Amino acid sequence: MRFIPLRLRIRNHPNVNMNIITKETEELVKNVWKNVDAVCFDVDSTVITEEGIDCLAEFCKKGNEVAEWTKRAMGGGIPYEIALAERLKIIKPARQQIETFLQCKPATLTQGIQELIEYLNKKKIHVYLVSGGFKSLIAPIALKLNIPSERIYANRLKFYYDGEFAGYDTEQPTSRSGGKAIVADNLKKQGYKNIVFIGDGVTDLETTNHAHAFIGFGGNVVREAVKNQSGWFVTDFNVLKRFHEKENA
Repeated sequence: MRFIPLRLRIRNHPNVNMNIITKETEELVKNVWKNVDAVCFDVDSTVITEEGIDCLAEFCKKGNEVAEWTKRAMGGGIPYEIALAERLKIIKPARQQIETFLQCKPATLTQGIQELIEYLNKKKIHVYLVSGGFKSLIAPIALKLNIPSERIYANRLKFYYDGEFAGYDTEQPTSRSGGKAIVADNLKKQGYKNIVFIGDGVTDLETTNHAHAFIGFGGNVVREAVKNQSGWFVTDFNVLKRFHEKENA
């Protein structure tokens, strides 16, 4: 039987309401996952247990001021670009602070993610990290997971010649709401036929109509908007690994 991408099947199905997740919708997402050729992972609260920008803010003694902005952004209360700009205005991290932070506070990988990515790499399934966070914070995580740096889509901090904070690159698609969907669209142009996006936040959920399937993740934090609108919602990465192994045995 010819495989039809999830996006088209849901759009053309008369009984599927995307606001009410049905068993059939989950089955469609699972079918895409079975045939996946590229996986895009969100990073904060998905690949790692924490929110990188909150940890950086805490390290810079600005934790309480920044955490509320993060909560509002991840829940969809405000556009991501506003939350990002406001948080950076508060933190204003210098280059030296970033370097010291990375040495003193290495990120904690979510349980099961290393095994899942090792499995995907073994199967020659391409893995991408797509984040509204900062590439300088994500690069060490990618290195630990054997993900090439060119497969990181994230924001870039700017610094003056003396290392002081100078802003960030607003041209990066991940710096604004809908940016992760743009990344998914661009990856399609590279020839991938079954792209799956996995994440915990509303900016990840925005990829639903752009990636071939979206899987909500709640292993670190459960965001109700994501849980309620995900075709398949998991809290354990081992579920994804075991399912793919079984379906491709």
